[in-house]
Amino acid sequence: MGKLLIVGSVAFDAIETPFGKTGKILGGAAPFIGLAASQFKVKSAIVSVVGDDFPQEYLDLLTDRNIDISGIEVVKGGKTFYWEGRYHNDLNSRDTLVTELNTLGTFSPVVPENFKNADVVMLGNLHPNTQMSVINQMEERPKLIVLDTMNFWMDNTWDELMEVIEQIDVITINDEEARQMTKEYSLVKAAAKIQEMGPKYVVIKKGEHGALLFHKENIFFAPALPLEEVFDPTGAGDTFAGGFSGYLAETGNISFGNMKNAIIQGSNLASFCVERFGTERMVKLEKHEVDARLMQFKELTQFNIELT
Repeated sequence: MGKLLIVGSVAFDAIETPFGKTGKILGGAAPFIGLAASQFKVKSAIVSVVGDDFPQEYLDLLTDRNIDISGIEVVKGGKTFYWEGRYHNDLNSRDTLVTELNTLGTFSPVVPENFKNADVVMLGNLHPNTQMSVINQMEERPKLIVLDTMNFWMDNTWDELMEVIEQIDVITINDEEARQMTKEYSLVKAAAKIQEMGPKYVVIKKGEHGALLFHKENIFFAPALPLEEVFDPTGAGDTFAGGFSGYLAETGNISFGNMKNAIIQGSNLASFCVERFGTERMVKLEKHEVDARLMQFKELTQFNIELT
């Protein structure tokens, strides 16, 4: 059974979409990644920080899915990271209303001893110095280091981000971020430039339009499953990352061919995430549902053709 180390925020989210509004609910990158990865046969652990205002029931929710939480620091008297956002009618754009870093602002990650030899490290969207600190704590080079980042770090911590990117194997970013990082509009050219920065594999997420995987001259495209209803896109990208990294940790196969399978696994799980607010759908997700939808992906992408 492979080991997966997950590094990312654990937070309170408050979300408003055209379909409704929540109060404070479980959020942050790490829970979405962990819940997605729990669909696979992996030993996983989360490294993060929360305040003592964070409910025990949320921690229990993670441990109930065999996610090791010994790397989640609980700061006495501290407050948990809080994000509040409102989505526009198309659900592709949103306004951030409130961001309170709280304990995350001074977070210094400590990797649990029994995960310093993890096979796969999934570095969620955090300050590049935090991501580098985790890499430096590993006892040996993991089979795979996957990194997620965003335009905020490109704008404010470019040099530190480039240092981390030199050390990783896979980067997952969206199309807008890939273009910003490389100043290339063509995603093919952008992916080639990013590979020159260090990552062997580049995953470019296109939201409702699927995801692209690049490795050297190889390209793979996975469509997003057309859904009748998208309720809340929060956490979809992190769920994708959790499915991607969880599948690779379970199989132990990091070839381009198997990464294509991992892209489909991640896209499949992300399609469930958007059906409810926050982590609600992922908490209730069962294996038979995952398997059934995987077959839908297969039908969506498979065809026979005869050349004359």
